[in-house]
Amino acid sequence: MEAEIITVGEEIILGEIDNTNARFLADRMRQQGIVARWQTTTDDAPQHICTAVQNALSRVKTVFVCGGLGPTTDDNTLSATAAALGTHLAIDERHWRWIKQEFKNRHQKMVKSNIVQACFLAEGASLTNPVGLAVGSWWQQGEKTVVVLPGPPREFRAMVDQEVLPRLRQLIPGQQLVADLIMHYVGVPESQLMTTINAALAKNSAVVATSYVQPGEIQVRLTTTAASQQEADARLQTTRQTILAAQPEGYFGDGQITLAGEVVSLLKQRHLHVTAAESLTGGLVQSLICSVPGASAVFDGGFVTYAPAQKAAMLGIQAEVIDKYGVVSSETAGAMADGCRQKVGADFGLGLTGVAGPDELDGQPAGTVWLGLSIKGEPTRTRCLHLDAHSGRQAIRLNSAQLALMMLYDHLQK
Repeated sequence: MEAEIITVGEEIILGEIDNTNARFLADRMRQQGIVARWQTTTDDAPQHICTAVQNALSRVKTVFVCGGLGPTTDDNTLSATAAALGTHLAIDERHWRWIKQEFKNRHQKMVKSNIVQACFLAEGASLTNPVGLAVGSWWQQGEKTVVVLPGPPREFRAMVDQEVLPRLRQLIPGQQLVADLIMHYVGVPESQLMTTINAALAKNSAVVATSYVQPGEIQVRLTTTAASQQEADARLQTTRQTILAAQPEGYFGDGQITLAGEVVSLLKQRHLHVTAAESLTGGLVQSLICSVPGASAVFDGGFVTYAPAQKAAMLGIQAEVIDKYGVVSSETAGAMADGCRQKVGADFGLGLTGVAGPDELDGQPAGTVWLGLSIKGEPTRTRCLHLDAHSGRQAIRLNSAQLALMMLYDHLQK
């Protein structure tokens, strides 16, 4: 089954915001076996929206129109879509009463145009908005279906999952299920990773592996089509094990997870604490840890020691260590890891020092990074990274932070 997604918004046309709604909806449809073969973006002009809807209906049976359902003068989506379909607008009276009560509860003044948020395509049905004011529309005539949804991502996503997907499934009875599994990797080049994975899956035509480079990691999506969720899950898990046998390095889990979240979870399970001393990353490792709910159970505090003098003052590193070996060195990274762990009394200490760029530091090129991992009762470990200088300062900082967390993750796993 094929569909078209029409996104309405001047701000998307001008490149001011990303079209995240189309991506989310296309992904959700793919999981149902529906392909968004066409995706159209138009501005707020009524004639352009009308033309986009008419063109879409000439190509496919199912059309989604996203955005522009607010009460302002540039919110023309609903009326323009109605014009394209040769219908008019109806009012969801129950929702209109709710909107008026909501404004009263908020002590806010309404305007006449707020009634638009209770309107939907006549001869169709209104779609409940569980987190916002504007209802959506589900319009179906013969084989043609048009769905109109609000643009704010929080509202859009809730309505897709709760209102749209259950109705879509009724349009495709008996169709096979499309299922997927996401594997997460850090520190392995994408080309190397996918070469290894594709070789491992050479004889497996039932599962497709695709890679997506994300900030600080690579996601590998495994996709298969099956008659049931049980069959799909079994096939995906078998494929996952095949991939892990071929490429265990850099892997840290499946699904909707983060590396920091996995590290915090492992530390909690073992009732252990971590701290960090950061130079080039400026507290990024600690920020990633603290972004995880419940991180206070494993993290008490840490250090940002950007200048060499502060490495000595805050961590107690001997000046001769830096003088002899330099700021960007195995010895300094190890001393930072040891110093922060001892100062805080934690079980693990992470030390990060390096050159984020674009200029050299102490004769070291941008992308040169040293990581240190101090472990209570064990020798301190260090690792040198040679990251891509052309990726930019922020990418170097994020990749350094992720690889430092990966050092700790690997130790906890072993």
